[in-house]
Amino acid sequence: MTTVTTAPAVRPGSDAVRARRNGLLTGNSGRTGGLLVAGIVLLGACALSFSVGSYPVSPADIVPALVSPVDSDVDRIVRHVRLPRTVTGLLAGVGLGTAGAVMQGLTRNPLAGPGILGINAGASFAVVLAMAGIGLTSVGGHLWFAFAGAAVSAVFVHTLGSLGRGGATPVKLALAGAAFTAMIGSLTTAVTLLDAATLEEYRFWAVGSLTRASTGELGTVAPFVVLGLGVALAVSRRLNTVALGDDLARGLGTRLVTTRILAAVAVLLLAGAATAVAGPIVFVGLAVPHIARALAGPDYRWIMPWCVLLAPTVLLLADVLGRVLVRPGQLQVGIVLGLVGAPFFLHLVRNRKVAQL
Repeated sequence: MTTVTTAPAVRPGSDAVRARRNGLLTGNSGRTGGLLVAGIVLLGACALSFSVGSYPVSPADIVPALVSPVDSDVDRIVRHVRLPRTVTGLLAGVGLGTAGAVMQGLTRNPLAGPGILGINAGASFAVVLAMAGIGLTSVGGHLWFAFAGAAVSAVFVHTLGSLGRGGATPVKLALAGAAFTAMIGSLTTAVTLLDAATLEEYRFWAVGSLTRASTGELGTVAPFVVLGLGVALAVSRRLNTVALGDDLARGLGTRLVTTRILAAVAVLLLAGAATAVAGPIVFVGLAVPHIARALAGPDYRWIMPWCVLLAPTVLLLADVLGRVLVRPGQLQVGIVLGLVGAPFFLHLVRNRKVAQL
């Protein structure tokens, strides 16, 4: 006689279910400690960004080169090459990661993200029009066109995804975003092919890169990222009630119209600024909020700080990996993230819980 042993069923109140619902880190002290560790990891990613490249820089030389430069080769590389690249990764990472979290909370859509819902594509098309139409090449000039393109694309995709029975479901929004991205991508390609100078400028920017912006241009973009981050943090408590559904959110006193306007402003500032400075980088805004939610639980007051630390870490490490894989050349960060992020996106699509939303 053969005895078959089966695993005990998982009860609703079991530790496994509680961990999936509340995140791996339990309690405020656990989450705070986790944020400290994430901050240390981010500092390590910044150190690697300064050190790794075709011209290696010793970690011991980084701080002296920044604080008391003597105009040596190391100082010039650190201050004029690695510093703008690292700061670009920080700003773009914070912008994309936080924008993705706000979009997922606002739409209750786990597939939402600046790259998936066409925000990056719309901003890119507006920037290309600025390049081809008026010869605009500076990051500061791209900024306003990126904001306008992101706004128009967000409205268009949400309207398209809301048509038909059931309203704006996650799958319909993802399909609308994919269709819009394909359409606007074709228009962007047509514009660049008609103008050789625009194509030359655009081809490096389009793949997603941290190497375009100068220190002065980053100073122009940084206030918009900081402002967008402030709005996102201010609206994070309201996103917790929005996640419960519109009727219940109204019953709890949440002003849905005001919340949606503030969230939209945050997304436009964060995603528009990130796209202007680094190009249309995808998957950071989609993947990082899911990682933050798995660690800290569903409370957006914790998800936002986690995204602020995790997203630039992911972006900088991907950029470092691109420098190592094809040394002495380099692989742009957008290509690296595309290779890593596509399997993650397919995993989300196949997830049964996502399909049922």
